[in-house]
Amino acid sequence: MLLRFLPFLLRTRVGRIILVVGVLAFVGARMMGIDLLPALQGQGPAVAQSSRELTEQEQELTEFVSVVLADTEETWNTIFAQSGEQYREPTLVLFADRVRSACGTASAAVGPFYCPADNQVYLDLSFFRDLERQLGAPGDFAQAYVVAHEVGHHVQNLLGIGERVRQAGQGKSEAEINELSVRQELQADCFAGVWAHAANDERDLLDPGDLDEALTAASAIGDDRLQRRAGQEVVPDSFTHGSSEQRMEWFRRGFDSGNVRECDTFSASLQ
Repeated sequence: MLLRFLPFLLRTRVGRIILVVGVLAFVGARMMGIDLLPALQGQGPAVAQSSRELTEQEQELTEFVSVVLADTEETWNTIFAQSGEQYREPTLVLFADRVRSACGTASAAVGPFYCPADNQVYLDLSFFRDLERQLGAPGDFAQAYVVAHEVGHHVQNLLGIGERVRQAGQGKSEAEINELSVRQELQADCFAGVWAHAANDERDLLDPGDLDEALTAASAIGDDRLQRRAGQEVVPDSFTHGSSEQRMEWFRRGFDSGNVRECDTFSASLQ
């Protein structure tokens, strides 16, 4: 899983740290801006702190998402610098069961999320298991897509897009607020595609089949597919993230173009 990223790793300070993260998971991760305390201790209201060692699978996933995060930083630092701006890198928080964030306490049931109040990406490692076993989207690049999507929300936050969406939703109907949410989520998918384009074209990190893994993951978490999976009627007005087709389309648009200007979901006509 990690071998394809070795050329990038060996060129970076982060890469040299990540190579020993299997031995020094906690220390190495903290040095990379990754907070393992929730995973090691368990967080939540009135939860006693009891440390435990990471399992081999958790350790491997920690290594992988650490490298993906570092590579997204390579891409977004470059893109922001081209516009004369400075990219402020997010912190990645890995947790188990429950976690406290500046946006409130969340359980693993909510899935990965980004909190704009603390500029942190929150990932429950068990989600990747569910992505493969329950949602039918296996593969390391499916996991990379999830990380890159949440980083896409961080980019939106830095650009002020998230705040504009919140303001635009004031006084609107539930259906109108949902549509704004869909457009915001699809843009994060497109931003994830922009990163994947750079990882492929500039650093040659993708293997054959990786793009299909990302598209399969995007499809697996489309609102229509999730509603059908839950035995519910498909109700487009209730969508908050977009249909499977829309999520694949916008990730692919970012991947094909590598251009953030192609990610204007707010002006586009959504089918």
